[in-house]
Amino acid sequence: MNLLLIGVLLALVAIAYQIGLSKSRNIAGKGKNSATLHSRPGYYGALVALWCGIPAFLILIVWNLVEPNLLKQIILNHIPASVVASSDHASIQVLVERVKAIASGFGVSDTPAAYEVAAAAELKKVQTIGAFAKFAVVICVALLGLVWAKKRVEQQYRARNKVEKAINVSLALCSGVAILTTVGIVMSMFSEAMRFFQFVSPLDFFLGTEWNPGFSTSGSAEGSYGLLPLLWGTLMVSIVALLVAVPVGLMIAIYLAEYASPRLRSWAKPAIEILAGIPTIVYGVFALMIIGPFFKMAGDAIGLNINATSALTAGFVMGIMIIPFVSSLSDDIITQVPRALRDGSLGLGATKSETIRRVVMPAALPGIIGAFLLAASRAIGETMIVVLAAGNSPLLHVNPLEAVSTVTVTIVNQLTGDTDFASPQALVAFALGLTLFVITLGLNIVALYIVRKYREQYE
Repeated sequence: MNLLLIGVLLALVAIAYQIGLSKSRNIAGKGKNSATLHSRPGYYGALVALWCGIPAFLILIVWNLVEPNLLKQIILNHIPASVVASSDHASIQVLVERVKAIASGFGVSDTPAAYEVAAAAELKKVQTIGAFAKFAVVICVALLGLVWAKKRVEQQYRARNKVEKAINVSLALCSGVAILTTVGIVMSMFSEAMRFFQFVSPLDFFLGTEWNPGFSTSGSAEGSYGLLPLLWGTLMVSIVALLVAVPVGLMIAIYLAEYASPRLRSWAKPAIEILAGIPTIVYGVFALMIIGPFFKMAGDAIGLNINATSALTAGFVMGIMIIPFVSSLSDDIITQVPRALRDGSLGLGATKSETIRRVVMPAALPGIIGAFLLAASRAIGETMIVVLAAGNSPLLHVNPLEAVSTVTVTIVNQLTGDTDFASPQALVAFALGLTLFVITLGLNIVALYIVRKYREQYE
């Protein structure tokens, strides 16, 4: 029913636009009877469409938000009070879902009680009446908005101002949704992390050197929750990735910006950036099945003990993944260096390579450093590659040839399986997530500050 109603509303909005457009054109007229409108006809059509659609969609949204609670209350009103009183919240929710299943015709696995059947019959009747009422109310509101807005279409009516104001409000609301979503995620992680710190001391968590959560069915904080092994593993993998991505990506950026012909650049840069569109799970399988065994065989050939799943394997493949990230950002920064600096250096007798080393790169250095920091934050937050290729060994060591575990891998492990979300073994994932968020946010802020400072210098 909702899809049908939305389709009808969209059709009404389109019709409303045409009505407003047609009336404004008729008012403008032609020849001797022509009149000058305050706004272009399209604005009048958009105004009528907005008044037709926005109130109706708002009522539809509010109705859909309120309806589930009303239906739940109707179900509970038709269930004996003794049954409701003897049930906890989870049991009541199961009972409500059973009644909904019976009302929808899917039924339940066992024989329903008589009061469940009666409640389902009443629910079905109310749902039918509510669906028709919702359809009628929403369509009536849309039609009323259309008629009212059509009467407002006059020669001197400031339709453009109203439409632009509505657009500004909608843009602000979209920005607010993005901001509130971020705030909601942070507050959710923060509240759950505070619950975790009721079991484990923050000092033991942030300064501990042993990670062994010790899953327990009792909900106790048995085990060790030291963050440092996970944080060190994350940094080790990220450092290996940057050692691969930074020199390769920077050389690619210098070549494309300074040496490549426009024709070569036109297809080479998009081809390199294709790497950024490959799903990370594909990189993870590539690391697990090809790169890891290759490193192990190469290590055996030269007498090194290299694990197939290690910080080296995960970091190398992650570095390949972020090469287009580094090269694209660095290329954009290098091309923004003013041409006058290059021409001045060449005019003084410097060669092209000397100009790049002594003029272009120093001028672009702040922006390039910002690009490196953004790439580092991308590497720190990577999950699927390290899940498959890092080895999941939360030990504190400095050998990149051995297995490690990272913060993201541990978050996945702690939330996988039949886990009680009220236990510290699961709540620790939120503390890890909050820590990772703070680290990446700090890197992004520093990187954006550096890039902005560079752009202000040359724009």
